[in-house]
Amino acid sequence: MAKPNYQYEKRQRDLAKKQKQEEKKQRKAQKGDAPPAEASIPPTDDAAVE
Repeated sequence: MAKPNYQYEKRQRDLAKKQKQEEKKQRKAQKGDAPPAEASIPPTDDAAVE
């Protein structure tokens, strides 16, 4: 019976983790570039008048 190759498994986990972190970093960068629609709309005083 062949023994498991733990180094290969660890390398695969590390690569997956790195890729996930990179994707998260890119999402945050895109989110920072485009301001959210809610923040760009100034609040109206209609609610305060009622």
